[in-house]
Amino acid sequence: MSTPDHPDFLWRNPEPRRSYDVVVVGGGGHGLATAYYLAANHGITNVAVLEKGWLAGGNMARNTTIIRSNYLWDESAAIYEHSLKLWEGLSQELGYDLMFSQRGVLNLAHSLGDVREGRRRVNANVLNGVDAEWLDADRVREFCPVLDTGGDTRHPVLGATLQRRGGIAKHDHVAWGYARGADALGVDLIQGCEVTGFEITGGRVRAVLTSQGRIAAGTVALAAAGHTSVLAERAGIRLPLQSHPLQALVSELLEPVLDCVVMSNAVHVYVSQAHKGELVMGAGIDPCNSYGQRGAFHVVEEQMSAALELFPIFSRVRVVRTWAGVVDVSPDASPIIGATPVDGLLINSGWGTGGFKATPGSGWVYAGTIASGRPHPLAEPFSLERFTTGALIDEHGAAAVAH
Repeated sequence: MSTPDHPDFLWRNPEPRRSYDVVVVGGGGHGLATAYYLAANHGITNVAVLEKGWLAGGNMARNTTIIRSNYLWDESAAIYEHSLKLWEGLSQELGYDLMFSQRGVLNLAHSLGDVREGRRRVNANVLNGVDAEWLDADRVREFCPVLDTGGDTRHPVLGATLQRRGGIAKHDHVAWGYARGADALGVDLIQGCEVTGFEITGGRVRAVLTSQGRIAAGTVALAAAGHTSVLAERAGIRLPLQSHPLQALVSELLEPVLDCVVMSNAVHVYVSQAHKGELVMGAGIDPCNSYGQRGAFHVVEEQMSAALELFPIFSRVRVVRTWAGVVDVSPDASPIIGATPVDGLLINSGWGTGGFKATPGSGWVYAGTIASGRPHPLAEPFSLERFTTGALIDEHGAAAVAH
């Protein structure tokens, strides 16, 4: 039975008003988190989140839900560690079980180069206050017994970095928790509302033009992941982003067998076991530029080959579903957060394959940037201007693959 304290819906489905203080474009994790923190942290509640489809129907529902903060560069480690700290208290704050499981994330080393890079990363993480350990092959075997660490394997495991605080969460619960929290604070969540253009006069954005009519806005904040460059182009801005499909798959349900996350850049696969029991596997981005949210057989084949190099125990497991998200990748594989050449139009984009793990931190710093009118300290290094000043944060070079 529905009561005021326990309604039979998680959020309202209102008609859009004609104007808002802030319009957030994109109803995925980052957009919902931004709207929630605008209201919760800054008291800005005259906010609308516009989503052309349904809430969290894009990359938020099309990822592998891995959460970690063990990035190499100081700027990346700072924002991802802030995000991880938020993850650790998020279920309690939102009053919604996000099924956040800190089961540990292993990054395997298969060569002397991998070992050196892994040890370097551990040292850098410790200096930045991020938990990190180096495990030799014997300790890797103890931590993850189902992983093939034998010496006669094609890709011998020489060791691994471990972040014990890393893990996974339930992606739809995260979206629902933020949506419910934002709605309760007065934010309007508008589904089926596609942004088709912007009204810009005197170098400032005045309104967004949508499939549900014109909506005036004091500030417009883009958070549309792989489609951010498309939206920005409608405002006359060309962003240094490329969009690629990022494919993943799940297996049939299994009994609990893998109680950590295993990642390998060299073999190029990452594997975890979801709460229901299916294996969740991902790989690198497709080399082509595309907005297709679908899998491809050759990627699945390469992914399975890589997984079976590490886990021969899974050789008889059946794949039941594949999909792809659309990730936006910047030249240095780091996000872009902050102002654009159009006054009042902000962007939060370029997270590549790191978007899900950054959800709370991204929303927190983006909301702070919007509310204060200046970059949040954690977002300041990620401004659009770095591509003209040369102050890049090269996570591509640091990580080989930016998961």
